[in-house]
Amino acid sequence: MKRLPIGIENFKELIDHNYYYVDKTMFIQDVCNEKVILYTRPRRFGKTLNMSMLYYFFSIRQKENAYLFNGLEISKCMDVVSYQNQFPVIFITLKDMKNSSFDKQLVMFSLLIQEIISNHQELLTSDNINSIEKERIARLYRGVQNEVELQNALKFIVSCLYHHYRKKVILLIDEYDVPLQNAYLNGYYDEMVNFLRNVFSAAFKTNDALEKGVLTGCLRIAKESIFTGLNNFRVVSIFDEISNQRFGFTQPEIDMMLQDYQRKDYQKQMKEWYDGYQFGGCDIYNPWSALMYVDKLANTSRREPESFWANTSGNDIIYRYVKGANPNMRNEFDILASGGTIEKAIKDDITYREMDQINNVYSFLLYTGYLKAVRCMDEDKRIFQLMIPNKEIKRVYVSIFHEWFEEQVEHSGASFMEALMNEDIRQANDIVNNVLFKSISYFDYDENFYHGVMIGMLSDYQTLSNQESGLGRYDIAVLPLYNKERGFVFELKIAKCMEELDDTANKACEQIKVMKYIEGLNKKGYTNIVGYGIAFYKKSCVIVAVLD
Repeated sequence: MKRLPIGIENFKELIDHNYYYVDKTMFIQDVCNEKVILYTRPRRFGKTLNMSMLYYFFSIRQKENAYLFNGLEISKCMDVVSYQNQFPVIFITLKDMKNSSFDKQLVMFSLLIQEIISNHQELLTSDNINSIEKERIARLYRGVQNEVELQNALKFIVSCLYHHYRKKVILLIDEYDVPLQNAYLNGYYDEMVNFLRNVFSAAFKTNDALEKGVLTGCLRIAKESIFTGLNNFRVVSIFDEISNQRFGFTQPEIDMMLQDYQRKDYQKQMKEWYDGYQFGGCDIYNPWSALMYVDKLANTSRREPESFWANTSGNDIIYRYVKGANPNMRNEFDILASGGTIEKAIKDDITYREMDQINNVYSFLLYTGYLKAVRCMDEDKRIFQLMIPNKEIKRVYVSIFHEWFEEQVEHSGASFMEALMNEDIRQANDIVNNVLFKSISYFDYDENFYHGVMIGMLSDYQTLSNQESGLGRYDIAVLPLYNKERGFVFELKIAKCMEELDDTANKACEQIKVMKYIEGLNKKGYTNIVGYGIAFYKKSCVIVAVLD
């Protein structure tokens, strides 16, 4: 049985080591039809592997590796095969350009230029390149951080390769938008945009030595922002039918994989957890998670699905959206996490500066794989019905909501206790209700949930749960360090409906009295104990004090 290519992004390594390969070579044919093209897909959807495949197919220096494509689908397309290993190719990835400052990014880009030259040492000795050009190549090879020189470095190297091989050059740039995201997060976005705009303009717009350019990324960055003047430039996003099956796995591909690994019984789990993406009208599985799950099924005794992709991607963005959401947006997240749909206008191209604007949040979540477009409701206004694609991504939202909600609970504890100390029952009610309002409907509003909320709010105090006192066991007690100071005992109950909240809270108070919880604590030396009955119904609560 073949090994599954977990984390393998080099096409030659995958084929040479006989890893399991879902044939995506017809992507090469798609690329042949374009001059300069950008493919946008979420992370971990096979972009880098596909770019590596393009490199080995087109590169004039990889003729000895032509066998890699033997028996694959593209080998049947003779018109495309005629282009095989016919061009000089530059292949770089910007995925590691995640530095905290613009100067460090320039250093990183300089290192990428050095790597390109290191891989094309023939340029240093070529008879087709003059001495001035060789001197410039050598200077770039030694490493320069001159911004202007680096802006033109790619175009210059492409030109030198063209002169050396007498053939136009194919330029492949993977994860082009990673530097932009990190620039935005670290406060040097304008500098990065300006730099990359000049790099791309020189390399793709005014470059007669260019045969073809291919870029990949997560977002379609606004053309006026970074691809100014590229009239030969085409964008293929998740909405386009072109190449809609080239990134990620289709249902037949998943079915075949499960059959090959004798795990067909897990089709339902696979679909529920890792399917649901829509690319150009085609139903697509997350390839990373699908491979990870099949590998788990094939090589371990464990069978439960889990969130594989979520652990590889930056969920801090979603956390920021949840944390900063207004009540309306929080309600929309609530609807999504509960399996519902919302309707939102989607902007086809955005800048990272725009992604935090309320109207663009859902566009960003859609393009990065955290939402899917179910259907278009208004083509002119670009309004789509959106939902969470699968259980894997749903777990991401719920987990982030849990984390954020727990923070809200903890931060409310001091003010809640202050209100109780001041015998301000109205304020105490408002605080707990405000906390509950920030929960999501997906939560199980059972006794354990409410008990956890109260314990969380009281985490900074000496708290006991379900301890014997009087004639029974109280739910929660907050006991003072000095037994003469004020403490509290709480009885929690769940009402059957909103109308019964008051009665249920009063019944909780009655239980405190009947079961003599306060008297039991008095016998232990705590002489200033106040009892409260608390009734809950979903996101609402009522607190009532025990009266003598």
